[in-house]
Amino acid sequence: MQWSGDGLIIGVRKHGENAVIVEAMVWGRGRHLGLVRGGRSPRQSAILQSGNSVHLTWRARLDEHLGVYAVELDKPRAAALIADREALYAAQLLTAHLRLLPERDPHDRLLELAISTLDGDFDAVERAQMLSLFELNLLDELGFGLDLASCAVSGATERLVFVSPKSGRAVTREAGQQYLDRLLPLPPYFREHARASLADILEGFRLTGHFLQMHVWEPRNLEPPPVRDQLLAKLQDRARNAVNSANESNG
Repeated sequence: MQWSGDGLIIGVRKHGENAVIVEAMVWGRGRHLGLVRGGRSPRQSAILQSGNSVHLTWRARLDEHLGVYAVELDKPRAAALIADREALYAAQLLTAHLRLLPERDPHDRLLELAISTLDGDFDAVERAQMLSLFELNLLDELGFGLDLASCAVSGATERLVFVSPKSGRAVTREAGQQYLDRLLPLPPYFREHARASLADILEGFRLTGHFLQMHVWEPRNLEPPPVRDQLLAKLQDRARNAVNSANESNG
């Protein structure tokens, strides 16, 4: 068995004295693992970094075997990510989320979103917005997508401002008045493509985090990626600083 393809490295772990097991998201093939012999050498280690795009050739006697990778570097990103802390957090969160996907199940839409987020010319707020939208799409690809098209109570398609924390369905402002203490805010950019405020982005992460916890992390006995909390802490600091600056200007 043999195939070649392009992919994004999303994880590397040691195997034996000199080898590593590389986990990659491969176009048309999904999350796929392979052994790289000599992968801990200085030359190979520089290539086998999460966030790098690579060309892969996989060989195995049988399809169900782990197989062996030959890896060629296509687009290095690791060095640039180390120099930008928030970009590094973003890459680490993306790769952690991609590792949640079932093995060898194609998810090209998520791979495209991940690469777009890594390579886009975004500021920190725009990148955070992309990450929250990635989480929204991740829920959908895992089979737990939110229904944000119409109100769960009235069927209306306008003035949708809440989400039911149980069903994942949208709720209008009017229908949600008697359940305000139970509903989650629906940030507008989850339904309309527009630049979001920091406050809305934090609500977006709150929403996706709730359903990832309910449907993915808790059932699998997983903790949320620590880097997610680090990224949210950075965003909250940024939001507080913006409020303080505004107050000083007004004062």
